[in-house]
Amino acid sequence: MTEYERAQVGRPSRKIGMSAGSLVHVGRRFAEDIQVDVHWFSGDQIEQETVLDVAELASYRDRGGVLWVDVNGIHDADIIGRIGQMFGLHPLLLEDVLNANQRPKLEDHGEHLFLVLRMLLAGADHTIEMEQVSVVLGTTYVITFQERSRDTFDPVRRRLADATSRLRQQGADFAAYALVDTIVDNYFAVLEGVGDRIEDLESVVIESPDRDTLTAVYQVKQTLAELRRSVWPLRDALGSLARGDSPRVSPGTLPYLRDVADHAIRTLDTIETYRDTTATLIDMYMSSSSHRLNEVMRVLTVIATIFIPLTYIVGIYGMNFTHMPELDSRWGYPAVWAVMVATVVGLIAFFRRRGWM
Repeated sequence: MTEYERAQVGRPSRKIGMSAGSLVHVGRRFAEDIQVDVHWFSGDQIEQETVLDVAELASYRDRGGVLWVDVNGIHDADIIGRIGQMFGLHPLLLEDVLNANQRPKLEDHGEHLFLVLRMLLAGADHTIEMEQVSVVLGTTYVITFQERSRDTFDPVRRRLADATSRLRQQGADFAAYALVDTIVDNYFAVLEGVGDRIEDLESVVIESPDRDTLTAVYQVKQTLAELRRSVWPLRDALGSLARGDSPRVSPGTLPYLRDVADHAIRTLDTIETYRDTTATLIDMYMSSSSHRLNEVMRVLTVIATIFIPLTYIVGIYGMNFTHMPELDSRWGYPAVWAVMVATVVGLIAFFRRRGWM
C-alpha cells in the first residue's frame, strides 16, 4: 500500500461521485490479510477450519446443517465482494459492510437479514474501543464481518465444541442470536469499568478536585455520549427483530431475542444513569471550586478588614504635624501599639463570634 492509499483509509470522501453499491472500504485497516473462519455443525457433527480461499466456502454452503462464516478484516473489497456473490448478498449490503462508520441498524433483504452493531472493548487508560460488526442471517447460514480478529466470540466457539449445547441443536437464527448476545453481554463488562471510573472520580471531586479531575470527568461524559449513540439505535433494531416479523427467525428463537433486546435496554438505562452522575460530578466540581474560592476570599477580606483600622491609625501619625501631643510623650509609641493590638484582637473576637472565621 502506498503512502497515499494509507492516507485515504477511513475517508468517506473517497466514495463521493461513485454509484450506489460501489465496494470501497471506509475505515481503519488493522491487518494485512483477511482471515475467514468456518464453523459448520449439524447435530453431533461439527467442522471448524480457516479457509485460505473464499471458493472453499461453496462446499459448506450446500451441504445442509448450519454454517457460520466469521470474516476477520473488511479492508479487502474484492474478498468481501466474492463472499457476497457466493451467498447472493445485495451490493448495498456489502457496501455497508465495507463502511465501518455505519449506524447500528436492521435491514430485511428478503432472503437474509442484515444487522449492524458495535462491539465494545475496554482499552488502556480507561478508554473504550469500538468496532463495527455486521451480521448476515440466511436460512442456513450466518456470516459475521469484523474489523479484526477478536476473542469476543470465543464463548460461542466453546459452546459449539459442546455436543450437548442448545446451540448445536438449533438453526442459524439461534446461532445469530448467540453471537449478538455475546456482544451485548460484553457491554455490561465495559460499563462496569466505566462505573468504577466514575466512583473514583467522585471521591477525587469530593476530596481534592483540580483541573485534571474536571478533564477526566468530561472525558467520561464524552465516552458515555459515544456509547449512547451506539446502543440507542441497536435497541430499536433488536426490538424490531424480536417482534418476529421476519420468516428468517423461528418462533422458538423469539424469546431469546426478546431477552437480548431487554439487555440492550438495560445497557441504555445504565448509560443514562452514568450520564446523570457525570453531570452531577461536574456540578459538584463547580460548587467545590466556588466554595474554595469563597474560603480564600473570606480570609483575604478578614485580613484586609483587620488592616483597615491599623492603616488609619498609622496614617494619622504619619502626617508629621509639629504639634501632636503623643509625639512628645514617653509612652506614646507603646500606647499606639497597644491600641493597634487591642484593635486586632477585638476584630478577631468579633469575627469569630459572628462565625466569619
